[in-house]
Amino acid sequence: MAVVPHTEADVKLLARLMRAEAEGDGKLGMLMVGNTGVNRVLGQCLDFKDIDTIRQMVYQSPGGFEATQKGYFYQGARKQEIRLARKTIKGMKYHPASNALYFFRPEGACREQWFGQWNTGRFKSHCFYAPVRSECPRVY
Repeated sequence: MAVVPHTEADVKLLARLMRAEAEGDGKLGMLMVGNTGVNRVLGQCLDFKDIDTIRQMVYQSPGGFEATQKGYFYQGARKQEIRLARKTIKGMKYHPASNALYFFRPEGACREQWFGQWNTGRFKSHCFYAPVRSECPRVY
């Protein structure tokens, strides 16, 4: 059962975002990007109070994803990424992105905080950041 409302077009949109943001980090890295996106829709908190759909989350401005400004994002969704997107929409979570609202790809070490959120860990090239439970209980 899905944890956020979605259409088939939303699944494909999330799949494209996951690939464009984290293909180099493999399936698990893409799943973590998916977690972050789903958490933004689910959370209804902080910078994401008015984000009700996957489409709004992907194209949020300001605060959205850099990948939407690059051509690679606009290629069609592939079956593998669609399957991964469905997993995150169903609520499967992957640490350190389980409760994350942000991720960041630094040149070096992960910053302790990003947009006021605490670092929850790194997976390959991305650092993940989650709010405290009291700020955003719906992502926990």
